[in-house]
Parts: sequence; C-alpha cells; structure tokens
Amino acid sequence: MTVDPIHQFEIKRYVDLLNLSSVQFSFTNAAVFMFGIVAIIFFFLTYATRGRTLVPGRAQSAAEMSYEFIAKMVRDSAGNQGMVFFPLVFSLFMFVLVANVVGLIPYTFTVTAHLIVTAALALLVIGTVIIYGFVKHGTHFLHLFVPSGVPGFLLPFLVVIEVVSFLSRPISLSLRLFANMLAGHIALKVFAFFVVGLASAGIAGWFGATLPFLMIVALTALELLVAVLQAYVFAVLTSIYLNDAIHPGH
Repeated sequence: MTVDPIHQFEIKRYVDLLNLSSVQFSFTNAAVFMFGIVAIIFFFLTYATRGRTLVPGRAQSAAEMSYEFIAKMVRDSAGNQGMVFFPLVFSLFMFVLVANVVGLIPYTFTVTAHLIVTAALALLVIGTVIIYGFVKHGTHFLHLFVPSGVPGFLLPFLVVIEVVSFLSRPISLSLRLFANMLAGHIALKVFAFFVVGLASAGIAGWFGATLPFLMIVALTALELLVAVLQAYVFAVLTSIYLNDAIHPGH
C-alpha cells in the first residue's frame, strides 16, 4: 500500500472552455469549489439577514458578529476612512474562512492550498493599494517609500529597502496561507494512511493504530484553529496594507 498525500490537491478538468496551442481555459474542480464557496457565503448571509429582528437568532447573530468583527478590524487598522474598503476586506475574510473550513471536510478540495489562488488574492490586495494610492494621492503616494527625517546619504538605501519590503508583501501574504493549508492537509493524509495501514494488520495493528488516530483528531482540531486564524491574519494584513493607500506618508 502506498500513500500519495499530494493527490488530494490535483486539479481535474471538467469542461474545456478554450483550448489553443499555448493557452487553455478549463472549468476545473477548483472552479467548482470556488463557486460553491461563494454560493455558501451568499446564501448564508441572505438567510441570516432575511428577517432582521431586534432579538437576533443564531444565524443573524453570526452574521452581525462577523460584520462587527471585520468593521472593528478595519477601523483599528485604517481608521474610519478605511471603511471604504470594508466590502473588500469582509469578502476576502469570508472567502478564505469558508474555503479553509470546507477543505477540512473529507473528499472535498482545498482551494487555498493552491499557490495560484492565494497569489491571486494577494495581488488583488496589493493592486488595490497601488491603484487607490495613485488615484487618491497622485505622486504623493510615493512618499510611502521615502521615510521622513532620514539623512540624505541614507535615503537611497532606505528607499530600496522600502520598495523591496512593499514588493514582498504579496509574496508573504500568499505563501503564508498556502503553506499552512498545504502542510496541515498533508500531515492529516499521512496519519490517516498510518491508521489504515496498521488497522489492516489485525488485532495488534488496531492497538497500534490508536496513537495515529488520536493524532488525526488533534491535528483536525489544530487545522480548524489554523483555518480560522489564517483567515483572520489575511484580513488583518489586508487592512494594514490598505492603510498605506489611505495614509501613504510616514
């Protein structure tokens, strides 16, 4: 018996939309799950807010808590002016959270364990920062890379450091989410293989499978915590980065 922990991340093509010599567009299992995640979020929020009451039920309470949680995060990171980006931050938080949690269900697909997905989300954030920064502040946005009160002879070095730091943001933002989800799911798959392999060895194997089974339970709980924390970290860093578009001066 062999174990292939990477097989769960395989992209499968369902429908070929465009197939040229060097370009191929297909409807894949990743696309199916991303559409499904958006549908889950849409129907949950629609259901939770369909009949808003003074004394909210469980669904309405969950929706209101999510709203207030992200709204407070945006205000704390970027001030009241940052609320213009609330729809973006809230959408990213909900998408990453639901995608991470759905990926923990057996026989599902974890879209956030693919670097192309997390990189696209990170580029969306950084692209919004750059576009809004230049539209709102013009060339003054470049002051983001010019620390104030720095001696002239140090300024070129610090500008290079600031530019490199800014360009590394989408890399760290995407890799952090991707690596955490990928590593956790691989660990779960490996321990699951140990359980199946030992349990097939007879009664003695059943006792030997107890420890890896307990590890799976512990890892699942840990992965659920990581799934929520990674959505939170992604939203927090997004709010902090968007603050630079609103207040580019140091």
